[in-house]
Amino acid sequence: MLTLAACGGGDDAASGDGPVTLTMTVWGGDVDKKSYQERVDLFEASQDEVTIDLQLIPGDQYEQKVQTMIAGGDGPDILQVAEGVNVYSSKNQIIPLDDLAADAGLDLEERFGPVGGLYSYEDSVYAVPDRSGAMIVYYNKDMFDAAGVEYPAADWTWQDAQAAMEKLTVPGQQWGYAGAGWWAQWWSFAYQNGGQIIDDAGQPAANSPEVVEALQWANDLTHVHHVAPTAAEYADMGPDMGGDPAFAAQKVAMNTTGFWAINSLLEADFNWDIAPMWQGPEQAVSAFGSGLAISRDSEHAEQAFEAIDFLTDAEAQAVIIKNAQDVPANLEVQQSEAFLTPEWATREVNMAAFGESSDFVFTSPLIPEWNEMQAAFTDNLETFWNEGGDAKTQLDMVQKKLETVIEPAS
Repeated sequence: MLTLAACGGGDDAASGDGPVTLTMTVWGGDVDKKSYQERVDLFEASQDEVTIDLQLIPGDQYEQKVQTMIAGGDGPDILQVAEGVNVYSSKNQIIPLDDLAADAGLDLEERFGPVGGLYSYEDSVYAVPDRSGAMIVYYNKDMFDAAGVEYPAADWTWQDAQAAMEKLTVPGQQWGYAGAGWWAQWWSFAYQNGGQIIDDAGQPAANSPEVVEALQWANDLTHVHHVAPTAAEYADMGPDMGGDPAFAAQKVAMNTTGFWAINSLLEADFNWDIAPMWQGPEQAVSAFGSGLAISRDSEHAEQAFEAIDFLTDAEAQAVIIKNAQDVPANLEVQQSEAFLTPEWATREVNMAAFGESSDFVFTSPLIPEWNEMQAAFTDNLETFWNEGGDAKTQLDMVQKKLETVIEPAS
């Protein structure tokens, strides 16, 4: 049973020696609730000094609620973070973990590979990876077979992908691709084209020729080549329709998204599989995930890190894939038979696509102004995605906005 903590900072904990109760905040739904609680139970069974009160918050309310807790001095001991990690770290709301990791003998790169230092700010690590999976290509094998198209693969080029989309499109009935209007999708194309959203010096580079070309290609798939549905065509399919449900409804032959779409497809009455993302001049793909951090309000940072260390080690991470929740960040678990041939799979699924993809995941710029950056893209690209247009014009506006909100590198 999930226990909702009344407040953070380990307020039930003894201030000296003896049992300690930590609070931990995460977001999600029923599968997340089940998985996190199972992992917490394993940790509590492994020792008898530390217990965890787990608080699950709906994703659309999570950041606001946690920020309110921290502002009131009641921040959770352990909190789940993702792309907005440096919204917290830049305000000193979470603590650096380097010394705690060193004291615990935790080698982040050894356990997690390249994403080990993902949640960093100004040369310090602020969160330990917990979940981490690349965006992958879902494809309808029946549609591919009927059209005589080879299945997608990591060595596909943009030209290969577009040619397949064109052959898989039946005007007004079926589309070759679900589209790329989400940042994680079209940013992948930008990085495949040698572009960067934020350059190595920490400055905006959203209107570079490489990014412009990638965004134009992504948008033209819908508005010039008509191989992906428009917003109006999605609306005609039904309410709340987008890439994931359109793929499940067999309206699109390919969809690029994360692990989470697998659950809704296990009982699908058509043949489907997954593959690594195709490539441009370079191979690159975005990844989704989250990490575990410790708030500045915690009076039990050592015990909190002990819990994080356990929760991200192999035994506890195996629960993530057992429950089909997500891709565990732990490399040992990603490479295990339990991951590659999970018990819940009702059909053969190419789970190795995640491991293959991890070799070319690019590091998203997790800047402190992440929310403002995303707002700049949303505000200036919404009409562009809905109606088409000139990528350079729109990205020039995005760039101008980013230059006003992103602090120059010192």
